Amino acid sequence: MSGPGGPGGPGGRGGPVRPVRVGLLVGSARDGRLAPDVAGWFARVAARRDDLVLDVVDVAEHLLPASLDADDRRTVALRPRLAGAEAYVVVVPEYNRSVPGPLKTLIDSFQSEWQAKPVGFVGYGLGAAGGVRAIEHLRQIFAEFHCVGMKDTVVFPRVLDHYDGEGCFPADAEGAEAAAKLMLDQLLWWAGALREAKAARPYGS
Repeated sequence: MSGPGGPGGPGGRGGPVRPVRVGLLVGSARDGRLAPDVAGWFARVAARRDDLVLDVVDVAEHLLPASLDADDRRTVALRPRLAGAEAYVVVVPEYNRSVPGPLKTLIDSFQSEWQAKPVGFVGYGLGAAGGVRAIEHLRQIFAEFHCVGMKDTVVFPRVLDHYDGEGCFPADAEGAEAAAKLMLDQLLWWAGALREAKAARPYGS
């Protein structure tokens, strides 16, 4: 499947292209969280594409110390996975009009790992905003790392209404998948463009 870069996937040069490594950040650690449902759906959609490979990083499995200790073994273990990603997608619920604390701590615990990479967002919330306010805060946070935030997002307002009668998520799979495709197409275009740019000249040099 080709992204906006044209035939051949990211970069649009034609011929076989190495799939983009995308880190999927599952941004909630609360008991009873819905993040695994939302992230699981997104991962299944992304798995149908041959122009990316996912590495799922669940915040609940990587709770980092608020002290921001760069030498903490948990931080050290996670660093190569984040550094190896060429793009990110963040699944984020809206908690009190903003970002969950464990997700913010994880982001703040790293620096160069994020730099000059594209970021997409999948938001959800119990109210009508659907995670939009959390996403807008994440845009500002990632901008500090010189990241490119995707304009189009995937949001689930009143997220409980997106479960069907049997508890499957999302009930409107077609509409959600169309939004995910649009966001991923943008993400992979940027990933391809930045891959070529950094190969020609490392960022910050």
